[in-house]
Amino acid sequence: MPIYKMKPPITPRTYARGSSTANTERRTHISAALRPRIWRREFIKEELRKSSNKEKAKILQGFFKTAPGEYGHGDIFIGVCVPSIRKIAKKHKDINLSSISQLLTSHIHEERLIALIILVLKFDEAEADGRKKIYEFYLRNTKYINNWDLVDLTAPNIVGRFLADSDKKILYGFAKSKSLWERRISIVSTFSFIRNNCFSDTLKITRLLLADKEDLIHKACGWMLREVAKRDKGLVDDFLSKHCKNMPRVMLRYTIERFPEKERKAYLTVKAVKTF
Repeated sequence: MPIYKMKPPITPRTYARGSSTANTERRTHISAALRPRIWRREFIKEELRKSSNKEKAKILQGFFKTAPGEYGHGDIFIGVCVPSIRKIAKKHKDINLSSISQLLTSHIHEERLIALIILVLKFDEAEADGRKKIYEFYLRNTKYINNWDLVDLTAPNIVGRFLADSDKKILYGFAKSKSLWERRISIVSTFSFIRNNCFSDTLKITRLLLADKEDLIHKACGWMLREVAKRDKGLVDDFLSKHCKNMPRVMLRYTIERFPEKERKAYLTVKAVKTF
C-alpha cells in the first residue's frame, strides 16, 4: 500500500513567496480569478490578528454588551483599536465588493468593521455609478451592520451622503423597522444632512422614534438633536417645547447636554413634572 505524505498548510505567506505548495495550489482547485480575492482577505485577517490584544478584547466584549440578552449578544472581539483598523483598511481599499462581503459576514466584529470602513473609502473615491452600487450593497447587508459603532462610523458617510439630493423615503421606512440597527441607521444617516445645514429630516425621523423602546435609539436621536442645536438652537428649542414632556429622558439629556445650566435644569424640571 502506498504511503501518502500530508501536505503542509497553505498560508498567505507561503503563497506569496512562490513555494512549491503555492505552485501546486495554482494548478488545482483555486481558479486564477479567485486566488487574489481569497489571499487578500487572508492578509487582511492576518494583519488584524497581529494588531489584536486579548485584554482589550475583554474590555470591548463588555463595552459593546455581548452577553446573553444584550443588544450585542454573540459578537466576538479580538481587541483591535479603530485607528489600527483604519490604517489596515487604507492599504486594502481596492478590494472588490465580493471580498468585502466575505469580511462583512464574519462573526468577528473587527472584520465586519474593516469591511465597512473600506466601503466608506471606496465610496469616497467612486463616481456616481460606483456610489450607487456601494449604497445598494450597504442596504442589502444591514443585518451584518449590527452594533452601534458599525452604524455610526458608516451610515452618514454612505447612506446619508448618497441620499443628500435624493428621495429619503428609505430612511422613513427604516425608522419603522423591527431591526434596532436599521432604526439607528435611519436617524444617524441624517448627520450628513446636518453637516450641510439641512435639519428637517432629522426632526421628522426623531418624531417617529419618540416612542421607541430602545436606549440606543434614544441616545442616537438626542445626539442628532444636539448636533442640530449647535447650528440652529432656536429650531431645537421649538422642537423641545412641543415634545420635551413626551420624549425619553435619555434623549432629552443628550439633546441639552451643551445647553446653559439654567436651561438644562428648566427642561429637566418640565420633564420631571410630566413623569410624576
